[in-house]
Amino acid sequence: MSTAHTPGAQAPAKISVGKLAIAWALVGIPLAFGIYQTLTRVAALFG
Repeated sequence: MSTAHTPGAQAPAKISVGKLAIAWALVGIPLAFGIYQTLTRVAALFG
């Protein structure tokens, strides 16, 4: 396997675990709440 540097290639970004968790929470919590609300309303509609 070659380790030659490819022109224009970038090193992987270093992201802290805390920032990554906060970013996922900012997206995941509202998404989960919306899915929950949708499923409860669908259940009430058909139930």
